[in-house]
Amino acid sequence: MNVLLTGAAASETTITTVQPALAVAHVSHAYGTRKALDDVSLVLQQGRFGVLLGLNGAGKTTLFSLITRLFDTRAGSISVLGHRVNQEPGEALRRLGVVFQARTLDLDLTVMDNLLYHASLHGIGAREARVRVWDALADVGLTDRAREPARKLSGGQMRRVEIVRALLHRPLLLVLDEPTVGLDVASRAAIVDHVRVLVRDRGVAVLWATHLLDEIDPADHVVVLHQGKVLADGSADELVAGTQAKDMREAFTRLTGARAET
Repeated sequence: MNVLLTGAAASETTITTVQPALAVAHVSHAYGTRKALDDVSLVLQQGRFGVLLGLNGAGKTTLFSLITRLFDTRAGSISVLGHRVNQEPGEALRRLGVVFQARTLDLDLTVMDNLLYHASLHGIGAREARVRVWDALADVGLTDRAREPARKLSGGQMRRVEIVRALLHRPLLLVLDEPTVGLDVASRAAIVDHVRVLVRDRGVAVLWATHLLDEIDPADHVVVLHQGKVLADGSADELVAGTQAKDMREAFTRLTGARAET
């Protein structure tokens, strides 16, 4: 990846790989007269851990809403594994797993019923769904909570269940919008580590939106989004070198004029 590419130059230089996990090209979006995204382009290759780094209000959630088709893309294009989200929504969304910033479990249903319901929405048969759910809960150490109402889970446990749910239909791309907000340090670390294992062992591509620098590894593909614009695109190491900074915190400050949190 190149460093400090923005706008048209970024898309012309980076959007060249056949069927990346995610390709966003020249996407803009506005709420009335307020522009939330301004000519945003990025590419995430399959099997990579990508970080969308930006402060609150940078446009991360708006971009996720466009990727997941909560909002229609009116300017630019978004493709998941080669399928345009606005032209082939069924094919694109079948390859996509989503964890939203807001908690989305039904708190009155058991963990098992939350997951089985989601599996049914993806057309997974009841028997196969149960096998997948038990296997996935075992992976995150929550089989003993399967019959409990979701409201009895801790925040970190809820997040793990939401990640399990997002992966039940075996997508190739997982997008997570500020998934560790409100969690303690230990829970945050456990969630990040679990998702990194998915990338390493299953080849899932991940787009992880955050404003927290300690969730970034040096080799991660990092896209810095600030006030709706992409300011930098490359590995964390490349961004540090390209800004002649001593670390990612200083690089972010030099790029944006603001300070990110740890």
